Amino acid sequence: MGERKVLNKYYPPDFDPSLLPRNKKPRDQQIKVRTMLPMSICCASCGEYLYQGKKFNAKKETVLDEDYLGIRIFRFYIRCTRCSAQITFKTDPKNSDYKCEHGATRNFEPWRQAEDDMEGAKRQREEEDADSMKALENRTLDNKHELDSLDALDELRSMQSRHAEVSHEELLRRTKAEHAAGREAQEQADREEARLLFEEKRERLLRLEDE
Repeated sequence: MGERKVLNKYYPPDFDPSLLPRNKKPRDQQIKVRTMLPMSICCASCGEYLYQGKKFNAKKETVLDEDYLGIRIFRFYIRCTRCSAQITFKTDPKNSDYKCEHGATRNFEPWRQAEDDMEGAKRQREEEDADSMKALENRTLDNKHELDSLDALDELRSMQSRHAEVSHEELLRRTKAEHAAGREAQEQADREEARLLFEEKRERLLRLEDE
């Protein structure tokens, strides 16, 4: 029994490892993997929505004619859960993301739109900085925005200091004075309106007596 459990093998003196047959696998060989969907997509065939994180039995292969700075790009093949249409997506090392390649469309994601807008603005700014006139104009705008921000900050500070100088009693006294002044103005307006109504009624009675 012990001879069947040994870990070492006997190699004869004339053993030549180069004569052993080699099992060469093709570089683009597809292997079966268990993967999770890295993004929410919509099937182009039946319109089924596949959410992010859904598990699939996928086939993975290496893209031979593409790479990014020496980093290999992998392509995944999955099937729609409703119509069994083939869907392919691949890795995107440049953006640390995935690209939906065939059979489906990626759902709209607001944060990706914001990132794309920021990237576009940054790229446009770099292109403008290459031009001397555009660079001068951008610096002028930046200085103007900075001055506007400083003015707004000074205004906020002065407002805060004014509010800090006023005590609660002073604020209450001012509020009561404003209410009293408003009430007095309203009473004055009511008295004036009543006087005008009485005068109009009196003139109407005098006209009736004259007739």
